[in-house]
Amino acid sequence: MYRVLIAEDSKPILRNIQSLLTSLELPLDLAAKAANGEEALELIRQQHFDLLLTDIRMPKMDGLALIEQAKQLHPRLLAVLISGYNDFEYTRKAINLQVFDYLLKPVERKQLAEVMERAMEQLNSQGHEELESWKEIVDLREVPDTDRKGLQLYGNILLILQKQPFSKGSADWSRQAVQQHAAEFFKPHGCWVYPSWNPKQMLAVVPKAAMEGYGSLNECMNNLRKHLEQIGLPVSIAGRSQSLEPGMLKGVYHQMSDLLQARLRIKQSIAVDGDHAVLQSAADTDQESMERELLASFTEMLRGYRKEQLLLKGKEQLSRWAEEDARLAQLERFIRTLKGAFLQAGAELDADIRVRIEKEASHLLNADRYEDFCSRFEAWLKQVFEQLQSLRRKSPEELFRQLDQYIRSNLYSQLSITDIARKFHVSPSYVSRIMKRCAQSSFVQYYTRLKITEACRLMADRSDMKVKEVSDALSFSDQHYFSKVFKEYTGLSPTEYKEKHQSQG
Repeated sequence: MYRVLIAEDSKPILRNIQSLLTSLELPLDLAAKAANGEEALELIRQQHFDLLLTDIRMPKMDGLALIEQAKQLHPRLLAVLISGYNDFEYTRKAINLQVFDYLLKPVERKQLAEVMERAMEQLNSQGHEELESWKEIVDLREVPDTDRKGLQLYGNILLILQKQPFSKGSADWSRQAVQQHAAEFFKPHGCWVYPSWNPKQMLAVVPKAAMEGYGSLNECMNNLRKHLEQIGLPVSIAGRSQSLEPGMLKGVYHQMSDLLQARLRIKQSIAVDGDHAVLQSAADTDQESMERELLASFTEMLRGYRKEQLLLKGKEQLSRWAEEDARLAQLERFIRTLKGAFLQAGAELDADIRVRIEKEASHLLNADRYEDFCSRFEAWLKQVFEQLQSLRRKSPEELFRQLDQYIRSNLYSQLSITDIARKFHVSPSYVSRIMKRCAQSSFVQYYTRLKITEACRLMADRSDMKVKEVSDALSFSDQHYFSKVFKEYTGLSPTEYKEKHQSQG
C-alpha cells in the first residue's frame, strides 16, 4: 500500500476526494489529512508518505510552498496539485517544482483515476529501483514482506549496527531480536532492522521523527548503543541523517561501513556520525607509521629466526593492544602483514601448509573472547615459526638423500613432482631446484632413468618376462610409450636389449 496525504482546507472537497480515492480500489492508503500547508509539512516531517495531493491556495502556507519544502525532506515524493485555477504562473512554478500532475476542481472520478494510475506506475518503478538497491547490501531472503516497510529511504535515517569483536557470548544477534530491542528503544516510532550480507552487521532504518528528542544524531546513537549494551548486546553504530537517493545507497553504506570498521575498538563500543566523520585523520596516519615500525621489527626477528624473542615480543604486543583498547583494524593489518612475511620466508613450503597458514590466520579474529584470540595468535605464531625452522634445518644434500631414497622405493608406482613435494612438505619448485643442484637433472629425467635401469635389471634377471609385463610393472602408461622411452635412454628397443643380453649370456 502507498501512503497518501491530502492537504485541503475545504472540508466538502476533502470528503469528495477521499470518497473517490476509496472507490478506485487501488493500493492507496489515505494515511493523513491536513487543513493547511503548515499542518501538512509537520506531518511530512514526522511520517513517510508516497503521494501528496494538495490544494494550491490554503491558509498559513500555500500548496506550492508546501511542495517546495516537502521535496527538500523527501525528493522523490510525488506531488499532485488541486486547483480551480489554470493559469501560466502556477504552471511555471509547478514545473520548476517537478509537480507530478494537476487535478482541476471540481475533481471528477475519471480524472482522478487517470492521475492515480499513472502515479501508481511511477511509484511501482521507484519501489523496484529501491528494492534492487537494498538487495545489494542486505539479505532479504528470510525477511517477510510485512517487515519490508522500512525499505523506504525518505523520511528515515540509516544506521549500521556492528557487533563488537570478541563478544560471541553476548545476547541473541538474530534480526528478530535486534529488531525487538531497537524498536523498544525508538518507540512509539519504531524502526526496521535488516541483516547485512556481512554477518556481523545489521542495518536499521529509523524514522526521522524518532530523533526529535535528541540534540544530535550522535547523541541518539550513543543512547541506543548504551541501551543495547545494558541488555547484553554490545554493538558499535554508524549513522547518517541526510536523505538518500536509491542510487546512492550502496556507496553511502560502504562509506559508512568503512568508517565504522576503521574505528572499531576491540573492547569499548563506539558511535560514528557519518555526516561529519572523515575516513582518516592525522592521528590515524601517525598510528600507521608506528604500526609499520612494529611490523618491521617483527619481520626482522622472523628473518633472523629469533624464535624466543619473536614470541616474547608477540605476547607483549597482545597486552599492549588490550591496555590501549586498540582498533580492530590494527590487529587485522598486523596479522595480514605478518602472514605475508611468513609466506615469503616460507616460499619453499608445501602448498597445503601455506594454505593452512593462511586459513588459520583468517580465523584468528573470530575468537569468542580477546583472551581466546591471544592464545590462538601465540599458538599460530609458534607453529608457523617451527615450520620455517624445520625447512631451514634440512640442507639440500640431506633433502636430496631422502628424496632419492623415496623415489627408489617407488619405482613400481607412478610418482609426480607434486606427490614428492607433498610428502616432504616443500613446494614443487623447490624439489625441482634440489634435483638440478644435486642430480644435475630434472625430476622427470631422474625418475625415468631409474625406471629404465630397473627395467634393464628385470629383463636381465627374468628373460621370460614379456616387454608388456615389464612396462605394466613399472607403471608406464602403455607398452608403446615404454619402448620409446627405453630406446631414448639405452639406444636399443626392449626387444633388441633382451636379444643382445641373451646372446652375451
